[in-house]
Amino acid sequence: MQSMYPKSGRVILHVDMNSFYASVEMAYEPELKGKPLAIAGNTEERRGIIITCSYEARKFGVKTTMPLWEAKKLCPNLIVKKPNFERYRTASLAIFQLLRQYTTLVEPVSIDEGYLDITECSHLGSPIEIASSIQKRIMDTLDLPCSIGIAPNKFLAKTASDMKKPLGITILRKRDVPKILWPKSCVEMHGVGGKTAEKLKTIGIHTIGDLAKSNDIQLKALLGINGLKLKERANGIDNREVDPESIYDHKSVGNSTTLPKDSSNQKELTDVLKSLSEKVAIRLKTRNLVGQKLGVTIRYKDRKTITRSQMLLNPVFNTDDIYRKAVEIFLKHWNGDPVRLLGVTAFEVTEKESAVKQLDLFSYENDAKEEPLISAIEKLQSKFGKEVIKKGAIIPKADFSVGTDTSFNKDFFDHFRWKEQKPPNKDS
Repeated sequence: MQSMYPKSGRVILHVDMNSFYASVEMAYEPELKGKPLAIAGNTEERRGIIITCSYEARKFGVKTTMPLWEAKKLCPNLIVKKPNFERYRTASLAIFQLLRQYTTLVEPVSIDEGYLDITECSHLGSPIEIASSIQKRIMDTLDLPCSIGIAPNKFLAKTASDMKKPLGITILRKRDVPKILWPKSCVEMHGVGGKTAEKLKTIGIHTIGDLAKSNDIQLKALLGINGLKLKERANGIDNREVDPESIYDHKSVGNSTTLPKDSSNQKELTDVLKSLSEKVAIRLKTRNLVGQKLGVTIRYKDRKTITRSQMLLNPVFNTDDIYRKAVEIFLKHWNGDPVRLLGVTAFEVTEKESAVKQLDLFSYENDAKEEPLISAIEKLQSKFGKEVIKKGAIIPKADFSVGTDTSFNKDFFDHFRWKEQKPPNKDS
């Protein structure tokens, strides 16, 4: 099988679960299969919004972030269920445990997608045989469909996994890029949102091919260093490694300032926090990052310094969200004495395109209105914290070879309870 692998370079898989939330519900309740199903909050209110839906519902024109009333108008027989995040987290844990039976080089990027580096896995078969095995086992044991992209790097693997859904397996080689990707509009490329696509149009870049052939100086002037990264991706170049430890990164982006004079005026101090929040937001945006934890530093007149931080339900990257949380933290811990220095820092920083958002029943509808990146909402990505994926945890050698009638039976879920998960015994 070694001949099926490159002498130099890598073989990367991107596993992307199909209509994940809806699929999990159908696995729990097989009678829902083949029916138009949508997951939505506020199911009894007109302002409810579709989180995701089954492919049967999509045939009627039902789409993610569509108002519930509109979806029901398009599909009168639409079955609507509220999200059950505990079920989805439990299913995700089981999926990644299965993936780690193929290689230790598994990088989760959201609750329902991840990368595998199978470059050294020729003993398990050809890349397409491995992908087929993964797809079949996830379906047989968990009753969940997935699509898999096979490519020499992460960008092409992710692009490939989107090409055929549901239950697709697609190979995308670098030599295929000019023929397959270049004719597409820039907005169809991973990493290019609607706003960026509009900016690119101002310099005559409409297709991925235009981007691939664009002028470096002009591109950098328009989008900064991120513009050059996008050009590389448009040419099929992506040197990022599959990093199982990436979810444990603790990078930070912050800004602090010494006040012109010591102040105990709350309005003055919150104005400073607003300015600092803007600077942090700009730095995050420039580097295409988001922060999962926010901290505020307070130095008093006597030079006593404290830093207080808080983990956030949702990653932050814009000024308003950063400022709102910074003021909340500041007011909670400020003792009222004159302040000499203030600082705002975003911790647990990750790339925006791979950040995972814990959308809940109270936040995702607002996010759908405020954030144009619809794909992030459709994924409904949940942040993998350390309590979810343990460093050095031993992967249980469970027998996934035999399917069950309902596949996602309650006994299986009880075995993998998300909050009660404990490292398995070495003898398991």
